[in-house]
Amino acid sequence: MKQVKKYLPLAGLLLFCIIYPQTAHAMHIMEGYLPPLWCLIWYLIFLPFFVVGLINVRKIVKKDPNSKTMLALSGAFIFILSALKIPSVTGSTSHPTGVGLGTAMFGPSVISVLGTICLIFQALLLAHGGITTLGANAFSMAVVGPYVGYLVYKLALSMKLSTRVSLFLCAVIADISTYAVTSVQLGVVFPDANTGFIGSAAKFMGIFLTTQIPIAIAEGLLTVVLYNLISENVKAKGGVFK
Repeated sequence: MKQVKKYLPLAGLLLFCIIYPQTAHAMHIMEGYLPPLWCLIWYLIFLPFFVVGLINVRKIVKKDPNSKTMLALSGAFIFILSALKIPSVTGSTSHPTGVGLGTAMFGPSVISVLGTICLIFQALLLAHGGITTLGANAFSMAVVGPYVGYLVYKLALSMKLSTRVSLFLCAVIADISTYAVTSVQLGVVFPDANTGFIGSAAKFMGIFLTTQIPIAIAEGLLTVVLYNLISENVKAKGGVFK
């Protein structure tokens, strides 16, 4: 019962995100904002990562059926944080991504599945994102963010930093990396008249960072708090966080 009470605030926040009326600014890139060709390109780039993720999820669950609980918690954490959107630039928003926790637990490939599921539900239920732009959004948040974050996480651990500090850095860098890719995706489609793609991507990134840096830091801290709760209540050791 005590463990259930620990997670009631998270459940309440999830419910709030679902029922609270919100303007559909859209997550990352909204429905219809990218040309059909670029929608297809990003889907083709993303799909191999998704397939690998499905294979790894199956292996993890087969090896340890109890891992389903932590997989669900990681997915819920991504859904909750990525639903907290702050308007940033036309056609997009800033928000946490929540991918750091699951990335450290299961590796980055698994997040390609969990993140995509969250993106689909948000697009269909919250008008937050889109189906045509799902490939682009999933590539930035569920592929690049987790893979870069995981690299930083492992590097930090190899430098003998604590798990908490390594996890904080993983969450922060994964968040910022997501928006770096989103800036590139928008810059390619909407190049600046004078400076072209590079100038446009730099402008998008500059605007994003004004809100994203403090959001990323807050996300990193919240991720560490959740890690502490898991460590205390589930007694997660060695094999839970890679």
